[in-house]
Amino acid sequence: MPMLRLLALTLLCLLACIGCASSGVTEAKQGDGPVYDVVVYGGTSAGIIAAVQAKKDSLSVAIVCPDTRLGGLTANGLGWTDSGRKHVIGGLARDFYTDMYAYYQNNAVWKHQTIDEFVAIPRATRTINHTTKTLWSFEPSAAKTIYERYLAEHAIPVFRDHWLDRDNGVTMDGRRITAITMLNGKAFRGRQFIDATYEGDLMAAAGVSYTTGRESNSTYGETLNGNQPGRKTHQFTKDVDPYVVPGDPTSGLLPHIQEGGTGEPGAGDHRLQAYNFRVCLTKVPENRVPFPKPEGYDPGQYELLLRALKAHGAYVFHKFDPAPNAKTDTNNHGPFSTDNIGMNYGYPDASYERRAEIVEAHRVYQQGYFYFLSNDPRVPAQVREQMSQWGLAKDEFVESGHWPTQLYIREARRMVSDFVITENHLKLSLPTPRSVGMGSYNMDSHNTRRYVDGQGFVRNEGDVQVRLKAPYPIDYAAIVPKRGECDNLLVPICVSASHIAFGSIRMEPVFMILGQSSAQAARLAIELGVAVQDVPYGVLRERLLAAGQVLEDIAQTSGATQRAQDPPRFTTCR
Repeated sequence: MPMLRLLALTLLCLLACIGCASSGVTEAKQGDGPVYDVVVYGGTSAGIIAAVQAKKDSLSVAIVCPDTRLGGLTANGLGWTDSGRKHVIGGLARDFYTDMYAYYQNNAVWKHQTIDEFVAIPRATRTINHTTKTLWSFEPSAAKTIYERYLAEHAIPVFRDHWLDRDNGVTMDGRRITAITMLNGKAFRGRQFIDATYEGDLMAAAGVSYTTGRESNSTYGETLNGNQPGRKTHQFTKDVDPYVVPGDPTSGLLPHIQEGGTGEPGAGDHRLQAYNFRVCLTKVPENRVPFPKPEGYDPGQYELLLRALKAHGAYVFHKFDPAPNAKTDTNNHGPFSTDNIGMNYGYPDASYERRAEIVEAHRVYQQGYFYFLSNDPRVPAQVREQMSQWGLAKDEFVESGHWPTQLYIREARRMVSDFVITENHLKLSLPTPRSVGMGSYNMDSHNTRRYVDGQGFVRNEGDVQVRLKAPYPIDYAAIVPKRGECDNLLVPICVSASHIAFGSIRMEPVFMILGQSSAQAARLAIELGVAVQDVPYGVLRERLLAAGQVLEDIAQTSGATQRAQDPPRFTTCR
């Protein structure tokens, strides 16, 4: 019976395709503008991959986005790929990393280092695999080049610097979005829509259920959600005084410490894991720009950093992960680093203006952090002299003062659909029946706050890093809204997941995987004339597999050969 049902559905799809072709699938005119088969809102890696898949499926598609530089974090400094088990990364996501491998086979791109010099770096060696022809560490400019090539090769129209009118910009016909309108007044009409933003702005504006912050452990029967005091990673493991005048609570707290004590373990709250910029640094003199002193710089903001250095030593260089051409993907590490802990709580639902203020505060904080470490005479000489050798890469982000244009929004809104992914699904304790892709990275949250403990010392809270025993599937129902809310929207980034489960899902390769799956589900919904919630999974599964997607961990049943070929890579900070 299952096979007969699948054959019947396939025949129905073919008949629907004929109908679509006769009505003009590629672009149908209606009213005063084109009606696209798929409108992708968001220029992230997920958005680009979704658009490429739509074009490969002969659908008309447009990317509409606030971004001017496309590619999200992948093209904005996150070159040290948080991949987890690479063998479960397939489809167009895998193609991106094979294209990256091919890009660096060209000797002309090696301007400040040779490929042999790069792979000789012990930590860099494991980012390249000559058997699978994949490369997992790269420059921001390389990612930008490949993404722009995809857009040109597939003739995908992109409308940059277009900002959704979040109050009145979503036109609905019943439960279907018919058009989205930007603040500049331009409207985009479509049959299917994909929200590929880090914030979930289209999802929220369409009235789809979502949440922010951390659920309590009791909400979904978890153990790693909510308030997580006492964890040791990225922590003040030594006793550091939190007060302006050491030992005097009446003098007030130092900057970057929040009010409130330890709190109840596992309790839910509004807090988000911290954001930062993934900056690209170099020590090559002819390509190095000294760290700028940001306007509004205040050395007093880094008193706690001085105390952390005195207590913990020169920890600040640990996450200078190597990228080609003698560059880095530089990330947060340790008790006080590039994460601006506790300064992002209102970001997901904030106005564009308020978000811009939050982004600017993060830029000033992080630029000031590097300037302080490389210039302030109070910084230990060993640290100051070593940091002074580093600077921004002159040939990266030339359009934005060599600084990334995208803040790392590790977590914003998360959809609440009919299927919420929790840590129990990631541990394979609960079934996930309709896989549209796989994740495998740690359950991973950055710190959410900095407080004073019961003994009067400063501590960080919220950093969770728990490895998974095996890759896990991601259910189709987690990328579509609740039944009855919106019939033609797919959400490959702000998926339906608990805070701690999203901490694993939120990696760029997974977003690409889910972007591709979203596009193929959108095509099937068009062909059959059904809501995205009613897309027949059996047919979708066959199409995903045909497109190279990995929907189950074959390595678990086929021995260790594949795992040895692409071993898992975990880091201590993401």
